Parts: sequence; C-alpha cells; structure tokens
Amino acid sequence: MEPAFTMGEVIRNSIKDYLSQNTMARRTRNSRAWHFVLSGVRREADARAVALASGAHGWGYDSDGQHSDSDSEPEFPSLSPSIPSAIPVTGESYCNCENQNETPYCSSLHTIHHVKDCQCGEEDEYFEWVWDDLNKSTATLLTCDNRKVNFHTEYSCGTAAIRGNKELAEGQHFWEIKMTSPVYGTDMMVGIGTSDVNLDKYRHTFCSLLGKDEDSWGLSYTGLLHHRGDKMNFSSRFGQGSIIGVHLDTWHGTLTFFKNRKCIGVAATKLQNKKFYPMVCSTAAKSSMKVIRSCTSYTSLQYLCCYRLRQLLPNYVDTLEVLPLPPGLKQVLHNKLGWVLSMNCSTLKPSTSSSSLSGSDSDSSCGSDAEACQRKRCRRT
Repeated sequence: MEPAFTMGEVIRNSIKDYLSQNTMARRTRNSRAWHFVLSGVRREADARAVALASGAHGWGYDSDGQHSDSDSEPEFPSLSPSIPSAIPVTGESYCNCENQNETPYCSSLHTIHHVKDCQCGEEDEYFEWVWDDLNKSTATLLTCDNRKVNFHTEYSCGTAAIRGNKELAEGQHFWEIKMTSPVYGTDMMVGIGTSDVNLDKYRHTFCSLLGKDEDSWGLSYTGLLHHRGDKMNFSSRFGQGSIIGVHLDTWHGTLTFFKNRKCIGVAATKLQNKKFYPMVCSTAAKSSMKVIRSCTSYTSLQYLCCYRLRQLLPNYVDTLEVLPLPPGLKQVLHNKLGWVLSMNCSTLKPSTSSSSLSGSDSDSSCGSDAEACQRKRCRRT
C-alpha cells in the first residue's frame, strides 16, 4: 500500500514508543545517556529510510516500500536517474500562490482562486468535458463538479485511473490538469487512451498504467513518456502545483504535452482516425488532480489563422493584447480560441537520450522553427 508517511517517520515513531514503554520506569539519573542513545537511533532510522527509498527498485520493491506483483519492466541503461520516489516532488509549481493544498470537497458553484497574485488561471466557467463517474477505478472520488479526481482517499493498494466523459473526435482538443496534492509514489500520470484501456485492471498492482499497452500514452511525473510498455526521457519532473497541458491535434495526428504552459514536445504522431479519451492515473495515497481547462474547436480557417498568428508573435503572453482588432472580435476569439493565442512554445534544446521517428516538422503544434519545441516521440519496438 502507498504510505501516507515516510519510512523514517514510521521507524522513528515505533522505536520511540518501544523505548518509552520499557525504560520510563527505570530512567533515573541516566536520562541524558538515554537521550543520546535515542538520538543516535533516530539518525540511523532516517539514514535507513533514505537508503530504502533510493534503492528500492534494485530489490524488486516499489519506491514507496511496498511489494508490487506487477511484471518486472525492462531496464533502460540510457535513462537518467529520474526514478519514482516516496518523497514528494517540490519546486515545480506553476505559480507561488498559497492555494496549492485545496480542500477535498468544493462547493457546487464554480470556485476560483482568491489568492493574491495567483496566476494559475482557473477562471474558465465552461468545460468541454469533465471526469466520467461511470468509467473510473473503484479507488477514485470525484468532487468540484466532477472536475477534480481524488485517488485512494484512505490508503493505496494499487493503481487507480479515470477518463473524461467525452470522446475526443475530430478537431483540436486542449486541456490542462493541475496537480493539487503532493506528487510521489510509483507513478502519477497524465495522458490519453482509447476505450479499450481497462481502468481497473491494475487496482491491486503498483504500475505506470498509461502507456502500458498500445492503446494509451502517458507522461509520468518522473519525466518519462510511456507507450507500448516502453519508456523514454521526455521532460523534467513535475510536482504539486504543476500544470500539465495536453494538445491532441486529430488533423495532423499529433499529441503534444506542455508543462507549466511551456511546450515540452510532440509525444506521438500518426494519430488520425482514432478515438481517444483524456486519462489520468495515480498510485499515491491521498493524491488528486483537477481539470482547470478543457477546450475543443474545429480545424477551421479561423483556427489556422489564430495558430499562425501565435507562431508569428510567440513572445507575448496573449497574442490578442497586441492585435489591432475591434473589442467585439477580440472577445469572440478569446472565448473560442483563446487557448491557441496564449500557447507558449519555448525553445527546447535537442535531447540526446530520446529517439525520434520520421515525420513532417510542419505538423508540430509548437511552431515550424526547427529549434523551437524539439520534437519527441515514442520509441516503438
């Protein structure tokens, strides 16, 4: 089961209880010596916990100290040491607002941040899709009008997953998922999958569910991209407060990921004529994710013009702010295609550890510049 506390805390509390019960009656003038011994035991327990967390995978255990009955996955010597950890990832939040630890339950009314200087951008009142209460694992709980999914509310004994309540058909689809809890454990993932993905198949197994087969793609919080049971370096880690964006372009057949509203790269190509659902999964106890934006638009001339404008003016937070357009037209474009005009496709350095597949660079959702948004795709076997 995924622990809610670290290994060091459990060992330290157990030793403290044992010593207090068996030595309080005999503690006299040697109390200082006992304090010295107890401090040494605590330091040793903390050191063991760190060693177990860092070396758990080498002994056939999950990083959170629990044995997994999943099939052993192949080793990839070329991968960087971005491995799962029992210690939550920190320092990857999109903004510095204090409202990262949200309450487990939200009111039925649409809630927005009332925190000063918050830039998370949760002002959207219309969502193209939310999480599906009928297609999810048993260890999930939906709140905030089905926009927020809570995994393993008490403890975890496997992997829980959920999908959106709307099939992503033809067109342009963009959504953002915010990590609203500590991010840790075997895996927490964001991605897509077809209706053939069994969301409850690994409810008693700790694993990276999305990307375990050919019907799904998943981006792990460790920065690894999973597909067909294979994995490759794709991005840096993300943690609590991070915003992961996903753009599915069914016209070009591409899947693109964003981290904190900056383009990471193209994860997959040749996805035309396929039906997908947005999906997330988690093995971590008391973890949660929230949909803060979900948009869909047709691949029309209007979309292509806005997309091209964003390519020509990439350095502005919002392209509409610098366009000499009538206020009414600006409002219409903001409501329909505001996500396109605010995409941030930052320049990425080429990755030496990832392998790319052939394809047209013009299909990239992050611009036609060869140096802008390095294209990264799944390594296929």
